[in-house]
Amino acid sequence: MSYELIINSAGNDTVIALLNDKRLVELHKERGSTRFSVGDIYLGKVKKVMTGLNAAFVDVGYEKDAFLHYLDLGPQAASFIKYTKTVKDGKQNVSNLMYFKNETDIPKDGKINNVVQSGQNILVQVAKEPISAKGPRITTEISIAGRYLVLIPFSDKISVSQKIREPEEKKRLKDLMQTIKPKNFGVIVRTVAEHKTVTDIENDLNDLVAKWDECFKALQSADPPMRVLGEMDRTNSMLRDLLNANFNNIHVNDAKVYEELKTYLGNIAPDKVEIVKHYNNAKVPIFDHFGIEKQIKGLFGKTVNMKSGAYLIIEHTEALHVFDVNSGNRAKSDKTQEENALAVNLEAADEIARQLRLRDMGGIVVIDFIDMHNPDNRKVLFEKLKEEMKGDRAKHNILPPSKFGLVQITRQRVRPEMNVDVQEVCPSCSGTGKVQPSVLFVDTIESTLKYIAKEQNQKNIIICVHPYIEAYITKGSFFKPSILKKWKKATGANVEVRSMAAFGLMEYKFYNKLEDEIVI
Repeated sequence: MSYELIINSAGNDTVIALLNDKRLVELHKERGSTRFSVGDIYLGKVKKVMTGLNAAFVDVGYEKDAFLHYLDLGPQAASFIKYTKTVKDGKQNVSNLMYFKNETDIPKDGKINNVVQSGQNILVQVAKEPISAKGPRITTEISIAGRYLVLIPFSDKISVSQKIREPEEKKRLKDLMQTIKPKNFGVIVRTVAEHKTVTDIENDLNDLVAKWDECFKALQSADPPMRVLGEMDRTNSMLRDLLNANFNNIHVNDAKVYEELKTYLGNIAPDKVEIVKHYNNAKVPIFDHFGIEKQIKGLFGKTVNMKSGAYLIIEHTEALHVFDVNSGNRAKSDKTQEENALAVNLEAADEIARQLRLRDMGGIVVIDFIDMHNPDNRKVLFEKLKEEMKGDRAKHNILPPSKFGLVQITRQRVRPEMNVDVQEVCPSCSGTGKVQPSVLFVDTIESTLKYIAKEQNQKNIIICVHPYIEAYITKGSFFKPSILKKWKKATGANVEVRSMAAFGLMEYKFYNKLEDEIVI
């Protein structure tokens, strides 16, 4: 099992693809102007306290107020509120909490109006990004995540990941944290800390304490609503959470991002710096080169085909997603109906686990597998689905198949679902259903080319077209020169034709030598 990260940076937008053995398993889009990401810490102002909902609405700068439920306050909410007030009043002059006196933990079944009031400044962290018409969901149970540790202010609790099985290693890590952690800070030791050196863990702790200090300094001069500490971008956070010995390559097409990644890896995993590679082939887009564009087209539609011929139908609502498993033409005559159903369901379980990660679906998921009458087969399917879902970083819960063959999954939803529209509006007819005669299409490109070359005096021209059209224009023979050669001769310009897999059949664009689009 090997992982690769492919990063396509274009302007302010960055698209990140995670490949597992060349298969696309995660896709993330990040805008340079994105705010309200999970993990961001804000100084907000309480706008309304809704006792009926036992919740409050907090202004954090988003168009809709953020939602803060009593259960999201966390036990140390009173300490956070006191800390915010003392910092803003100038009574707390240092970020460390050595001499800070914690308030009593709030009761689990208390009322929101006993803790927060309208007009109050409050330090909060984004727990869920804005989704659909809803504002962010926030919490006052603030934590700062690092490579090996998670730092929790106003707590003295030390927790070690349950995935670390060795009792001796658990004890070593717990004893180490008792020795080095600052007072009034709790710590969660992450799975990747297993067998790491004292120096590595201590350096990570120092980085987290430095981030808390950064938050403190920003808080001193902040006026709500204002972000006082931002979570790292999606690329670095994926590396922080996923980087391991199975990570083979990171390809990026932007020189600045390339240098940033090398610097970040130099800090968290110096032995992995060489896996970062700068992709600088301007002729072929990075996603086309690595076959990602084709995978996206095949994986984000309503129907997803599988290798055997079986397929999935995927339907969405606001809070519910439905998968319907169909056998298609997959039926081996040498097997019984039950055996065929099991084979299709096992293949579907693998693809469904992949789709949940890829589209980042959250809420309730219902899967209609093909009916199986043997209880042992249903158990095999359930275990297969659990095994495939192990690699999913989102919290999830899977119920065994019901007697109707339905499996229910709940999956944590913290950001909007990834949605890629794979259906293309015809660039020639704009959806009318009528296009110019195909025999005239290349003539249209030729006349546009001549206009650009002669009227705009462009001497280096790049034409991007569908692969079929590129082949038609560039392929010639010994006896008959290609259309491209004729165009070069007729215009006196250096003309290059590029194949673009993402283009529609009759779509084309012109670019100059600086890769800027030429608009006619």
